Amino acid sequence: MTDFEVHAPGTVRRQYADEGNLQTRRSVWQPTLEGRDPTAVALEEAAAAAPTRMLEVGCGTGAFAERVAARLPGLDLVALDQSERLVELTAARGVTAHVADTQSLPFPDDSFDVVAAMWMLYHVTDLHRGLAEVHRVLRPGGTFVAVTNGDEHVGELRQSAGGPLALTHFSSENGEEALRRHFSDVRREDLRTRAVFPDHAAAMAYLHSSQEPIDWDLPHFEGSREYAGHVTVFVAR
Repeated sequence: MTDFEVHAPGTVRRQYADEGNLQTRRSVWQPTLEGRDPTAVALEEAAAAAPTRMLEVGCGTGAFAERVAARLPGLDLVALDQSERLVELTAARGVTAHVADTQSLPFPDDSFDVVAAMWMLYHVTDLHRGLAEVHRVLRPGGTFVAVTNGDEHVGELRQSAGGPLALTHFSSENGEEALRRHFSDVRREDLRTRAVFPDHAAAMAYLHSSQEPIDWDLPHFEGSREYAGHVTVFVAR
């Protein structure tokens, strides 16, 4: 299975028609053994830019936007997603949210000091069109924070269940190269997070949450089990 099958528009729309699949995946993730949390790292990178206006694309349920708002009171924060339900949930957190596509951002040039994309660029059909749009709406010297997964992210789990690695067109492996086509300064922090499943059923629910056309067959196990995650926080200017 290719990344374009896993992250095809129809598959993505089904995944995010409501919050259930996203919450299933989020529920198992733990920080690195050193206590490093990718979301916290991304938040501090955004805060370090001292923004007055910030955009989050692909905001999901608004959990990150809500943390940004609490960390930076008074910030003019806008969040976007293609899912009407997820925009509704984000707005319920008190965040200004709209339905929109990253490939055609509804803002003029030089609108934001910071743009954030949390685990979503691998869903953008035309990645470079999306990145060009991000660059366009950033003010000169603005900061783009993008978080993504590596090719080996829960790879042991996926392969144990008879599936392939989830290879995408914006990953830890190829994300830097993609960003350098649009930004002159790109740096990264790689984090080895942990997916902790309380039982076999939770692991199966996680696999099914991506709604891939795979007949998952994970050998049964008793008790809890942990699998390695591979996450990268990119910061581009």
